[in-house]
Amino acid sequence: MSPARAAPAVRFEATLYTIDGSTILRLPEKASNQLPSRGQVAVQAAVNGHVYQTVVEPDGESGHWVRIDAKQQRAAALRAGDTAQVELVPLEDWPEPKVPRDLQAALSAAPDQIQELWKDITPMARWEWVRWVNATRNPDTRQRRVEVSVSKMQSGKRRPCCFNLAACTDPDLSKNGKLINP
Repeated sequence: MSPARAAPAVRFEATLYTIDGSTILRLPEKASNQLPSRGQVAVQAAVNGHVYQTVVEPDGESGHWVRIDAKQQRAAALRAGDTAQVELVPLEDWPEPKVPRDLQAALSAAPDQIQELWKDITPMARWEWVRWVNATRNPDTRQRRVEVSVSKMQSGKRRPCCFNLAACTDPDLSKNGKLINP
């Protein structure tokens, strides 16, 4: 069974760039404008014919980017500097995020009520919690965000609040919420 589509396919060419050790593909403005959100968008991606599910991230300037990890680069026969043929199909069903160890440990140690809430919220909401926790380099701020996440869930909150969903939140790839230009 294939994932449910949320919108038509978006096709374009883009060049892979490396920023601080991460290889990314920045969507052209026209392609980004075809996506259903200025924030994160779950997609089925085909990069040079290699198909996988991922989440396209906002760049903080009404555009988007996507990380192309080493495994995906090998599968698509690409490296930084190469131009790829890309097709993105926005999806209704979100893939599960990779939950960082510190947040996973806090959730595992939390009362059953919080663990049940975590299981009950949508994968998209789980992505938002993960994004919010990951959006800092400062270890003290990160620890505080993990603790606040558990506290907010204890009070029934299903999503973090008060952060710009259209900002680039990867601290290694952004400055002031905007993707660094390669």
